[in-house]
Amino acid sequence: MAKGTKRASPGADAEKNPLTEVELSDEDAEKLRMSQRQIARVELVLDRITQKKLVPAYEKRREIVKSIPKFWPVALMNHSLFAYHVQHSADQLALSYLEDLWVERDAAEPRCYTIEFTFKENPYFTDRVLKKEFKYVPPPAAADEKPDEDGITDSMLEFSWERDVVASGQKINWKDADKELTKLYPRETAEDDDDVADPGSFFNFFEHDSDPFEMGITIASEIFPEAIDYFLGNAGGDELDSDDDEDDDDDEAEEIDLEKPRSKKQKV
Repeated sequence: MAKGTKRASPGADAEKNPLTEVELSDEDAEKLRMSQRQIARVELVLDRITQKKLVPAYEKRREIVKSIPKFWPVALMNHSLFAYHVQHSADQLALSYLEDLWVERDAAEPRCYTIEFTFKENPYFTDRVLKKEFKYVPPPAAADEKPDEDGITDSMLEFSWERDVVASGQKINWKDADKELTKLYPRETAEDDDDVADPGSFFNFFEHDSDPFEMGITIASEIFPEAIDYFLGNAGGDELDSDDDEDDDDDEAEEIDLEKPRSKKQKV
């Protein structure tokens, strides 16, 4: 019997897929680029309008929650990522004195902002307000740009958080050495690189300029806009693994009651 030949796979001799080699002329490419920039410009204008119109609503909410005990500590701790970075009982106790949280957005560049935590009198620090600023630093080319009728420049359409934003914290005025949480629980870097191995106390967020875990974005873009839902336990995704949730701060005897408020839609 003669040796047979191997059959070719079905379609092997068929024409190449016409979708794999689509040619784009320089003219069409430029048209697409301009269309994309136009869409980005409109989205940026709408974002500015939205943020501006939200301010009165946020101010109204601000007045309402003043009468609700521990509104902001509970809302923050119901966000799984935030809670992950506030595992020390001393941090939770200090956070329980928080009475107001505000995000002040830059009028010229609303994607940048200052986060303000306002505290009641507490045994930890003398500061009433702790701030973290994420400031817009336009690139050198922006100096020669002329904004359009909506105040938008070309450099704003090419906004990059990593390139155009500079974060800055503040020194916290601690009352006593045994309450200086950023010294008791410092931010630690890995031995072989600059990556943060242990975030330590949450209050390192304020005392360090860098924000390696993007807590600022989490607070300003997730928790602050949806604070009521987080307070009620109606917001947030899957909880983070809690294998190492055990508290190693046995020296803190005082308990903190940051339980979620009971509601019909409370998460289990």
